[in-house]
Amino acid sequence: VQLQASGGGLVQAGGSLRLSCAASGRTVGIYARGWFRQAPGKEREFVAEIISNGAVTSYKDSVKGRFTISRGNKNTWFLQMNSLKPEDTAIYFCAARPPGISDYGYWGQGTQVTVSS
Repeated sequence: VQLQASGGGLVQAGGSLRLSCAASGRTVGIYARGWFRQAPGKEREFVAEIISNGAVTSYKDSVKGRFTISRGNKNTWFLQMNSLKPEDTAIYFCAARPPGISDYGYWGQGTQVTVSS
């Protein structure tokens, strides 16, 4: 499975961005789709995930109410980010995992999100 993330950019605090992830290859094996981020000097952290047909979603506490993960067709998913804060600045990665596996094993290349104050 190959993942391609896009949609990052520079935005002022309070603004919005929409990230997209497109999957190709053996996408039939994808069970969960997620977003992670890594800020400079920090470890990569979970942001959001959507399970299977989209019935279950989960979020990092600090983005709840501001970010929304959703699915497009079976090979794409999105992260709508509203009310962005400078602390949201990071490289954002989309990721995927098959059923029965708790760790994400498929990763995109990352897209930079920079929020200015």
